[in-house]
Amino acid sequence: MEQQLSGGSGARVLVVDDDPTVAEVVSGYLDRAGYVVDLAVDGPDALARASAHWPDLVVLDLMLPGMDGLEVCRRMRGRGPVPVIMLTARGDEDDRILGLEVGADDYVTKPFSPRELVLRVGSVLRRARPAGQPSDTLSRAGLTVDPAARRALKGGTELSLTTREFDLLAFFLRHPGRAFSREELMSEVWGWDFGDLSTVTVHVRRLRGKVEDDPARPRFIQTVWGVGYRFDAVEVPGAAGERQP
Repeated sequence: MEQQLSGGSGARVLVVDDDPTVAEVVSGYLDRAGYVVDLAVDGPDALARASAHWPDLVVLDLMLPGMDGLEVCRRMRGRGPVPVIMLTARGDEDDRILGLEVGADDYVTKPFSPRELVLRVGSVLRRARPAGQPSDTLSRAGLTVDPAARRALKGGTELSLTTREFDLLAFFLRHPGRAFSREELMSEVWGWDFGDLSTVTVHVRRLRGKVEDDPARPRFIQTVWGVGYRFDAVEVPGAAGERQP
């Protein structure tokens, strides 16, 4: 007998996949874990179902007929914030990177373990709606993060951040001046002990694009060659860094 996964707490998950077998298996595991599951077979169906009942999270196949998962993700992001886990074919690294760049919070490669996917869903939702984390507002170098309200501002202007980008910025603001490896960031921010380190690289690049005046010459999120990344909280007037990846 399958051990029942628990912890869904009634969160609504929209599963978008044109393969009926995959959709049935994924929805079955999520249902047994306590989630409310909506199913969509393509992009327009997904957008319509999301409009009728806005989901707490979307499990989104990258390869969909007509409108692909990247376009679905873009359009959903345009309507409002929602965590997205992409389902991608094994080996399609460029597509996975594109998925992260349009705002996906996580990805799982096919074939995958449904139990692992359920655990990833729980992890992303916990990050999106954290409990018991430090709630004090963080302010450094003109950047402000309010963990309780899940709001981030630059110079008083609110930033539009994905779940992972928000968590990464909050982590950097809590630990200014310290260099972290990509493995450490994946463990501390993502909560993963394994995974593709390019995920961290992509999210750092996306975050720079939103918090830096010139992302190619960052003043805040610095690359520490041979180590990883460091958040520098003090701006030096007139300083310009080297172009960094």
